[in-house]
Amino acid sequence: MQVQSSLNRLMEKTTQWRFTPATHIVMAFHEALLQFEAGGGQLARYRHNYDTLMAGMVELGLEPFLDQAIQAPISVTLLAPASRQYNFQEFYRRVREKEFILYPGKLTQAETFRVGCIGAIGEAEMRQAVNAMRDALNDMGILKHESAAAPVTD
Repeated sequence: MQVQSSLNRLMEKTTQWRFTPATHIVMAFHEALLQFEAGGGQLARYRHNYDTLMAGMVELGLEPFLDQAIQAPISVTLLAPASRQYNFQEFYRRVREKEFILYPGKLTQAETFRVGCIGAIGEAEMRQAVNAMRDALNDMGILKHESAAAPVTD
C-alpha cells in the first residue's frame, strides 16, 4: 500500500510514469472510455436495460407501479399480477431457479415486486430475466394468452 501511494504521489507530482507504460493497455483503456461516453455512459445503459425490461413486462401484461415520466431506470417496481394463483414467494423461487433475483415490494400498499436494471448486465440479460418471469408465470398458470407465452427475443 505504501509503494502504491508513493507511485501515486510521483505520478501526480511529475505527471510521468515511473516505468515505461504498457501503451497498448493505456490505448485500449482510452478507446473503451471513448466508446462508453459515445454510448451515453452508465445512465444510458441503465435506460436501455429499463426499456428492454418494460417492453417485456408489457408483453407479459405486467404494469409498472410508477408512471414512466417519473420512473428512474435503476430499480423498477411492478404491480403483481392480478391473479389468485400469484404468490410472490413461489414466483421468486421459480425465477431464482433461472438465476435471476427479484425483490419484494415493501413500500407500497399494492402488492408489488421490484427488478433492478443496474450492474454488469445488458440487453441480453434483461431479455433472459423477462423470459424467466414469463416461464414462472406460465408455470403458475397465470399467463393465459398466446403472445405472453412467446419468449422475448432480439
